[in-house]
Amino acid sequence: MEKGENTKRRVMEAAVSLFNVKGYSGTSIRAIAEKAGVNVALISYYFGNKQGLMERLMIDFLEEYTNITEKGYRDLANSTAKDCLSYVVENLLKYQQQNHHLARFVHREVTLDSTLVRELMMTYFMKEKHFMKNIIEAGVKQKEFRPVASDFASIQIRALVTMPYSQPQYIREVYHLNPHETYFSQKYYSHIEKWLNEFLYKSVLV
Repeated sequence: MEKGENTKRRVMEAAVSLFNVKGYSGTSIRAIAEKAGVNVALISYYFGNKQGLMERLMIDFLEEYTNITEKGYRDLANSTAKDCLSYVVENLLKYQQQNHHLARFVHREVTLDSTLVRELMMTYFMKEKHFMKNIIEAGVKQKEFRPVASDFASIQIRALVTMPYSQPQYIREVYHLNPHETYFSQKYYSHIEKWLNEFLYKSVLV
């Protein structure tokens, strides 16, 4: 079983690498097999076909991404909304930084209008929206946050968190920064916290 998991992991890593360079359409199953050092038949055995492999990559990424947001939401019972939101932002950045190739691929794919993406929108993205909105609305209710529109605040926070990993080439070429480095995610997190402090965390003005 462990050997099988290692093989699947090699195939998934090879696929992400090739998808990011050549695109999904420009990558063949044979090329993935060669890069992973496995037989083409093994890919069919584990994933069915290239579409099945892509779905597995996207679901694996979004599953953990959503779990981080959900944990922040669940912690509202024992923590402040500010601490919950800070947890979500910090750990989403860390997760994407540690899986930057996969993050780039998934963020790019979800911009396309396809049956798979629509299904993911109705599951993972709707859950993410629910958890984030509830954290923000709890903070407003408890007067930790300014009275903001939770929908727009959720969109802004998501854009801040995902941008360096959806457009890493832009960050590298224009700003000469490396989103895949731990230093970047830590520094970027501190800047987001400063932004949130101005936009959301300050005491409500009477």
